[in-house]
Amino acid sequence: MKKLYISLSCFLLLAGCGSSGTWGWYVINPMTKGGWTNVKFLISGMASTIQISVIAAAISIILGLLVALPGQSSKRGWRIVSRIYVEFIRSIPLLPMLFWVFYGLPLIFKSMGLNIPIDPFWGAIITLAVSDSAFTAEIYRSGIQSISKGQTEAAQTVGLSYAQTMRYVILPQAIRRILPPIANQFIYIVKMSAFASVIGMQELTRRANELVVTEYRPLEIYSLLIVEYLILVLIISAGVRWLERRMGSDERK
Repeated sequence: MKKLYISLSCFLLLAGCGSSGTWGWYVINPMTKGGWTNVKFLISGMASTIQISVIAAAISIILGLLVALPGQSSKRGWRIVSRIYVEFIRSIPLLPMLFWVFYGLPLIFKSMGLNIPIDPFWGAIITLAVSDSAFTAEIYRSGIQSISKGQTEAAQTVGLSYAQTMRYVILPQAIRRILPPIANQFIYIVKMSAFASVIGMQELTRRANELVVTEYRPLEIYSLLIVEYLILVLIISAGVRWLERRMGSDERK
């Protein structure tokens, strides 16, 4: 929490600077009427950022698991399909994928006789979830492979199927080990949600861009934007550390 207090203190110090000269921190000074209006306008985009990130992360976790499990199958065909998906998705930059989903996917649906429009909200979620699922699948793979093969063999000896072995023996242990990197991916999604601004999603970055156009103070406004993302990341990090302690992922005594 010390980092959070330091960040807020620095921001308030800058916001309190005079309006004369090169700096224009008055534009986001919460002590003035105009500054407080601008601050509220910027903060109002945080709800959309959080919604996009949480939903995309949830879908990514599920999709990543569905991709990772075939990769651990004894059948070579399933392993190849899993590997192709991971390598293909990981090779596509997020921004081109976002444009393809938002502008191209509705055209594909239309060619199939389906009228399924994609708004900026779901376009961002689909892109973030699919893009992150490849990385999440690799995290699952490393977590599953870190569990001793003897446990899998023991589960099969007592008659458990592959699905039962994964559900009752392997995954409960693997999830405890992969929680920290999964949390890092969630932070990654929060930061990458800024790309949703280019398709018109009213999240943090979009609000900052709109305010820059009207106030002509990019340094001050984007400084506040950075502080907003910093606060989000610090809160997430604190929550993850608490969850690690609850689940026993933190091995420190």
